[in-house]
Amino acid sequence: MAVDGQWRSAAPEYDAVVVGASLAGCTAAILLGRAGARVALVERQPDPAAFKRICTHLIQASGVPTLERLGLLEPALALGGVRSHLHVWTAWGWIAPPDDAGPRALNLRRERLDPLLRATALDTPGVEPLLGRTADALLRDERDGRIRGVVVRDRGGGAVPLRARLVIGADGCGSQIAELAGVETRVTAHGRFAYGAYFEGPAPERAPNASAWFLDPQWAAAFPTDDGLTFYAAMPTKERLPEFRRDPERALTAFVSNLPDAPPIRDSRRVGTMLGKLEMPNVRSEPIAPGLALVGDAAMAIDPLWGIGCGWALQSAEWLCDEVAAPLAAGPAEDGALARGLRAYRRRWRGRLMPHVRMIEPYASGRRNNRLERALYAAGARDARIAAAFESVGARTTSPLRGLGPLLPRIAAVNLRHARSGRERFAPYRSRGPDAAAAPGAGAGGGAEREAVHA
Repeated sequence: MAVDGQWRSAAPEYDAVVVGASLAGCTAAILLGRAGARVALVERQPDPAAFKRICTHLIQASGVPTLERLGLLEPALALGGVRSHLHVWTAWGWIAPPDDAGPRALNLRRERLDPLLRATALDTPGVEPLLGRTADALLRDERDGRIRGVVVRDRGGGAVPLRARLVIGADGCGSQIAELAGVETRVTAHGRFAYGAYFEGPAPERAPNASAWFLDPQWAAAFPTDDGLTFYAAMPTKERLPEFRRDPERALTAFVSNLPDAPPIRDSRRVGTMLGKLEMPNVRSEPIAPGLALVGDAAMAIDPLWGIGCGWALQSAEWLCDEVAAPLAAGPAEDGALARGLRAYRRRWRGRLMPHVRMIEPYASGRRNNRLERALYAAGARDARIAAAFESVGARTTSPLRGLGPLLPRIAAVNLRHARSGRERFAPYRSRGPDAAAAPGAGAGGGAEREAVHA
């Protein structure tokens, strides 16, 4: 729904209205407020301590500098945040980058991270919080159709128009703002589902580093985090869904405990709820329109297997603010500069993210590894330099072409040298772990709800 033509002249006016006060929205509000812009921060949750529940919590190394810029890395560490590299099990062994290989990720539960960011946003001069409100319509200029603000409603149904030179949609996957704006959106199916939970007990062997198992095509992970907890997650292909739907905790525990070099999930106790996501389509929207920008999952929600959502939320909001903060703070006379800033944000967003997306989307189908991936994993398990490059691409600090392209001859040489030694070039996966044992009678499952939370 869009509200065209005239709106009340007495409506509050802002430089920007940010819809959504999670990671991306709070980052945008903080940076714009610090730059001198007047910002309305609209959030449907009335509780400042609310947090996103369906999330692995990982902030990849690419997103940590944004947290530092916000001044929140040290407070996050004080709350128990754990810095980590990622070690990946493959059929050829562990890909384990050296501890000094590069920047590290941050693990901190969302129930601690989200309130930290939101409190910072609400305390930022120039930011006006509008909690417990929803944005359900856009204001448009009747002359050119440019978005000029939003209509927000409180829980009693009262509607208030908010005029703004820029509306920022930070309202997550399935963004209402993106839908109202009518931006072009691309959706591709996902061939896996996800279950996970926090467990209290012995730390995994590789802690504080995170561990992931690429079982081809199944996947599992262990993320040590604050309070000595570990988040155990599984993302199997959908033929495994019936066993998980019958008893999610039992299925997750069996899946993880049967992994090669399995972590100690059977010696641990679940804390909190079982979290599940049964449908995870990749959703990518055009990130700008006249008077509008999308950040975080509102712009792109893509395969959570890679743990990029939190980092890309922080980064995309930072990129937007870098391009539009000055013209917003300068006033309406700079609307031409604002439009140029939006186009610069789109170029930056595409340039930084799309090379990764082209790798991520095909694998999200649930397919098995292709020949190039098998060669990379085999070489990464045998060569420290390739292992470090593999992590830098996975952590999204380096683009795939820059990070791995120059190493293709080395990857081939490492595998050839291994083959000439008389050993198998590509050892088959022979484990009796989760990829080998299909569930009796497993089928496609059907009618799966989008998300599931089990007590």
